[in-house]
Amino acid sequence: MKPTSRTVRIAVTVSRTGTDDPQHPQHPQHPNEYEVLDRAEIAQVLALWPQREAHDDFACMCHGDGRVSLYEAGGERIGSAAPTGPLQLLFDPRNPDGIPARHRARWAAAAPEGLREYAADLARGGAPGPPQGVPLAVVFGWLGAAREEPRDAARLLAERVPGRLLAGRPTEELAWAVRETDRTGLEGAVRFFASEEFTTRHPKRRRIPDTARDLLLRYARSRRPEDLPVLERRLLRTPEDRVRRS
Repeated sequence: MKPTSRTVRIAVTVSRTGTDDPQHPQHPQHPNEYEVLDRAEIAQVLALWPQREAHDDFACMCHGDGRVSLYEAGGERIGSAAPTGPLQLLFDPRNPDGIPARHRARWAAAAPEGLREYAADLARGGAPGPPQGVPLAVVFGWLGAAREEPRDAARLLAERVPGRLLAGRPTEELAWAVRETDRTGLEGAVRFFASEEFTTRHPKRRRIPDTARDLLLRYARSRRPEDLPVLERRLLRTPEDRVRRS
């Protein structure tokens, strides 16, 4: 049995050399490190794997060189190589048929209705304006449904895009959305209100009506206790629950 046939996970470190070339810019939403876990994609990588593998126990990446490493189920690295030729094309973030583009497309397809077109544009490398007419409660749900530490090539999109859509909205609108959202949305709401995007706001813009504040603290207490201390410190009270629909 070839060692590579035991591969269950592929770790990719993206080369940072040449990314300033205006003719070949890096994809704007591409992480420097990600993983491949899909069995079909792993099989495709192994079919293109170079005959002469790098079996050394240490692969230096201090100069930003891209590297693809194979891991078995026990976590042992069983192969490592710098992608060249067809393998390099497979991992090129700009290649619409490559693995990174597939990861981004899957992320976009999983976006809530009303946000899919926006997500698809971002996944292709575009810079669309914020979507109109989408309730913030839906955006909270989008953030809450995403894995907190996604490991695929779309992870920057999953981590940052919902937060950016929420970051510029007034606290009053965010508080009302907390009261409208579901359990998945509360997961996203707690993550957002505990994030730097909210906690660095001026104190006057961190005042939350008691109804929304209690929902956030109750969820954090039972589901995300690690976020509870920062929420208790940073969610300031309003004199009364005055949030109303306009």
